[in-house]
Amino acid sequence: MLIKDRVLEALEANRGVYFSGEALAGKLQVSRSAVWKAISQLRESGYPIDAVSNRGYCLRAESAILSPQSIAQYLAVPGLAVEVQPVVTSTNTLLRQQAEAGAPEGTVLAATEQTAGKGRRDHSFFSPPDSGLYISFLLRPNMEAREALLLTTCAAASVALAIEDCTGEPAEIKWVNDVFCRGKKVCGILTEAALDLETGGLQYAIVGIGVNLFPPEGGFPPELNEAGVVFDSKPQRLESRSQLAGSILNHFFSFYPNLAEKPFFADYRKRSLVLGQPITILERGQTRPAVALDLEEDFSLRVREEDGTVRCLSSGEVSVRPHSR
Repeated sequence: MLIKDRVLEALEANRGVYFSGEALAGKLQVSRSAVWKAISQLRESGYPIDAVSNRGYCLRAESAILSPQSIAQYLAVPGLAVEVQPVVTSTNTLLRQQAEAGAPEGTVLAATEQTAGKGRRDHSFFSPPDSGLYISFLLRPNMEAREALLLTTCAAASVALAIEDCTGEPAEIKWVNDVFCRGKKVCGILTEAALDLETGGLQYAIVGIGVNLFPPEGGFPPELNEAGVVFDSKPQRLESRSQLAGSILNHFFSFYPNLAEKPFFADYRKRSLVLGQPITILERGQTRPAVALDLEEDFSLRVREEDGTVRCLSSGEVSVRPHSR
């Protein structure tokens, strides 16, 4: 780990607390000049570090910069390798390159802006600067391709639980993988995978999560009329991005070791936005009305169509229709 990263780690763990250059040097077993150089580098990167004579250095408590060190404060699961890049094309795209190069399970990439964010069905994902959290993690599960839906639903439950942890407000899940707050979509999830042709299982999977935290400058594009934000204004809590990232990872990787047992099923079903509701099914380019009845154990959606036929959906999209008067 670079000296500046070690300095940042010490300051992040003690936001608002002053450390003398001598104390930091002793703690990290480096020279005072190395500490001074690291502080200068961190300031150049935008970290709000105060320096006061006879007191030392202090990372302001209101620092909102996302970093591996800021996320680490909230992590309760070991073994994750977290990388943060302020601006990326797509966290999924870059992490896929790392996966192909042999990166291990538990590699995490987070960003605060994407220039080519990816959504489902080749759609783009609106990822403007400094208003969201974009995070992807690499998995190498021992599972068949048909079971990959478990990764997506586990991620959706994890995001909903994390939002509730960080805000105290309820979150809902629209089947399969959209998270809503106050009736608006605040999160989309895209799971991509590579198939091992010899075994028929997954070589690796990448779970990408995009969360709208704060209202973007200029608002959302008109076509995103369903989009909403976790926090109505910015800033409500400046450390919320790091806290949310840590909470999402904590929930997901606490479920992941027992994924086959679906330990998150009850949390997912409890937060369903569609169960018992009239819905519109979009499948293979066609739409038709139905009613969402229940969630099956494999996370397929049991629906009753207009002609009374009951069937289970394992793919496609649904939207909630207003109740007829």
